[in-house]
Amino acid sequence: MTIDDALHRLLLDNLTTAVILLDADLRLEYMNPAAEMLLAVSGQRSHGQFISELFTESPEALASLRQAVEQAHPFTKREAQVTSLSGQTLTVDYAVTPILNRGATLLLLEVHPRDRLLRITKEEAQLSKQETTKLLVRGLAHEIKNPLGGIRGAAQLLSRELPEEHLKDYTNVIIEEADRLRNLVDRMLGSNKLPQLAMTNIHEVLERVCSLVEAESQGGINLVRDYDPSIPDLLIDREQMIQAVLNIVRNAMQAIAGQNELRLGRITLRSRTLRQFTIGHTRHRLVTKVEIIDNGPGIPAELQETIFYPMVSGRPDGTGLGLAIAQNIISQHQGLIECESHPGHTVFSIFLPLDKGATSS
Repeated sequence: MTIDDALHRLLLDNLTTAVILLDADLRLEYMNPAAEMLLAVSGQRSHGQFISELFTESPEALASLRQAVEQAHPFTKREAQVTSLSGQTLTVDYAVTPILNRGATLLLLEVHPRDRLLRITKEEAQLSKQETTKLLVRGLAHEIKNPLGGIRGAAQLLSRELPEEHLKDYTNVIIEEADRLRNLVDRMLGSNKLPQLAMTNIHEVLERVCSLVEAESQGGINLVRDYDPSIPDLLIDREQMIQAVLNIVRNAMQAIAGQNELRLGRITLRSRTLRQFTIGHTRHRLVTKVEIIDNGPGIPAELQETIFYPMVSGRPDGTGLGLAIAQNIISQHQGLIECESHPGHTVFSIFLPLDKGATSS
């Protein structure tokens, strides 16, 4: 390999665009790491395989590729639905360019995943909404707590002046309700404690949550563990992370408990790693993904865009603070929570970067 060849290979290997090179028989000649990550296959092991062994689309797409080889005709396809070997469906744009090399026609495929761009846009909007909500809650809390303190103090003074003991029952109600509202506001604001960071195995956190859930449900929930033992330790606040995951799992438990047959309830805790994953505006080399999956009735469609807001709940007796607190904790750890839900299948995904710890907020 010449110096120029090595440089060209280096450039291709470091592109974020997925690049695939096929021979005239539509068999794999080369794919760069971005393509390997997108399709979840090894380029070296897949060398020489037919394109349909890497991913599938439609018979028409295969015919278009063969036509591009025969007629040396480039083309572009938008929002194609392709299915990888793992069964994952991806929405992609791809451009096909025929290349003549030593008398043979090769096909260069440049693949741009649309799912990733749509997800990043959604994440940025979610993070922006979260910051706006945080500022709104802090301002509202300040306006609520000041008069609450005055009401409580006035009730205490009034209680001392009352001539009869039974009349103090009314002032006690005022004091208790003022305390309840103050505690509610404090929970909306979240913890004032700075995260106590330490290298922690994420599975210790998940196992602690499982033990708490098993004790609370008394065997009424089927807990499934699906862990990747190769995940390295993270720099996190163990107790805060337990609280965040527990809030999400408790939500799943309460959703399942609303069904007629509680014994059929199942919650799966799954851990995986993702490479070159973007959270907000930051691209991380390695990210831990924790999924909490339940087979409950699902989240109503009208609530799915607002479930992380304080005081938003799908249950009449819910406070709507559990998910808001969980999101605040994950955000302090530079992470992200996503949710996808339809009847019978709800997934909360927590993404935590392996190269950063938490920050104060």
